Amino acid sequence: MDIRVKRFPNIRALRKPEDSFHALVERAPQAEAFAERTMEKLHPTLTTAYTFRRRIATGVVGVLTIWLFVHVMFGANGMVVYRQKRAEYQNLQKEIDSLQKENDQYSKQINALKTDPKTIEKEAREVLHYTKPGEVVYVAPNVANRPIPATNSAKR
Repeated sequence: MDIRVKRFPNIRALRKPEDSFHALVERAPQAEAFAERTMEKLHPTLTTAYTFRRRIATGVVGVLTIWLFVHVMFGANGMVVYRQKRAEYQNLQKEIDSLQKENDQYSKQINALKTDPKTIEKEAREVLHYTKPGEVVYVAPNVANRPIPATNSAKR
């Protein structure tokens, strides 16, 4: 119902709550008939589903279990990824240990070069080719580079 006042065309009178209630009561039989027709159509399907409810529940639980297994094994943080990360962690730990041992060895060598006279003398003789007064050093000649054979048969 739309009653417009000539002076204020944008103002409408609202319906009474009783009018809405009467419209609902008038349409109630149609809604009940629709619900009854729908239930008659769905009754065989619902009866069948009710008789197989345990099988349906078992199937749903089975599908859920399979999905959970796949997720746990192959998901973003699954067992496959966990094992790969664990193997990578162990390899990195081995590498850290070997580098730590190498670092300790270099630290001992540095300490020996700073304090031990025998190590200092050995290094001076080998690397810097120093000698004591009166010593003679014999140096072996360099081996000339051999020519590379042209064919595979020449290598045999």
